[in-house]
Amino acid sequence: MARTQTGDPRSTGRRRPRRRDPEGRMPLKEHLRELRKRLVLAAAGIVLGAVAGIILYDQIFQVLTAPVLGYDDVDRTTEIAFNTVGQPLDLMIRISLFVGIVISAPMWLYQIWAFIMPGLKKREKRYALSFLAISVPLFLGGIWLAYVVLPRAIRFFFTLNPEGTSNIIAPDVYFTFVIHLFLAFGVAMIIPVVLVGVNMMGLVSGKRVLQSWRGTLMLIALMSALAAPGGDAVSMFFIAGPLVVLFAVAIVLCLLNDRRRARRDQEREQANEALIDDPGEV
Repeated sequence: MARTQTGDPRSTGRRRPRRRDPEGRMPLKEHLRELRKRLVLAAAGIVLGAVAGIILYDQIFQVLTAPVLGYDDVDRTTEIAFNTVGQPLDLMIRISLFVGIVISAPMWLYQIWAFIMPGLKKREKRYALSFLAISVPLFLGGIWLAYVVLPRAIRFFFTLNPEGTSNIIAPDVYFTFVIHLFLAFGVAMIIPVVLVGVNMMGLVSGKRVLQSWRGTLMLIALMSALAAPGGDAVSMFFIAGPLVVLFAVAIVLCLLNDRRRARRDQEREQANEALIDDPGEV
C-alpha cells in the first residue's frame, strides 16, 4: 500500500509561501531578490519611456536646441553641427533615454520607495506613500526649473565669446550639458524626500542632518550660482529658495521622527522593566 505524503510541501510540488516579519523585515537574501526585482521594473519603465522619446525625438530636439539656434546676435553665428556619421543615432539614443527617465519618474520613484518600505513599520509606511506622491511632482518641477534656467545660462555663456567669433557646438557636448543640468535639478528636488526616508530607516539621525546645514547651504548657493551664472540675484533667489525650504522641512521632519522614535523606545523599555519587576501581571 503506497503512502501519500501530506506533511511535506515539497511532495506536492507547491512552493511554500514567503514569510515576512509583521514589521516588514526580511533576511539579506530576500533583500537582494527584492532589489533585483525593483531594478528590473525600474529599467523596464525607463525603456518604455525611451520608446516614447524616440517617437517624439524631433520635437524634443527642436525644443532643447531653441536657446542656441534662436540666439539673436548679428555679429555672431550659432549652430549645432554633427561631425561624425554615427553621431545622430548616438544622440537619438541619449535623448530618448533621458526622456525615458523623465516620463517613467513615477515608476522608478515608486520602485525606490517600494524597496525602502519593507524596512519601515506599519505607521511609517503611510508616510512613505505620502513621500512618493510628493517626489514625483518635485522631480518634474526640478526638470521644469532647469528648462526655465537653460536659456539664461546659454545667453550668459555666449556673451563671453570674443567679438567676431562664432559658436559651432557639437551636439554631444551640448546635450551632455543640458541633460546634466536637468537631472541635477530634478535629483536635487527629491534629495530632501529621500533624506526623510533614510531617517525613517534609522540610517541617519535628524541631529546629524541638522549639523550639516552649513555644507548644505553652501552646495545650494553654488548650484544656484551655476544655474544662474549671469549674476542675477533675483534668479538665484528663485532657484535657491525652493531648495532651502525643502531641506528645512526635511530637517524638521527628521527631528520629529527622531523624537517620536525615542519616545516609543522609552515606552518599550518601561514596559519591559515593568514586566521584569512584576512578571505575574502578564
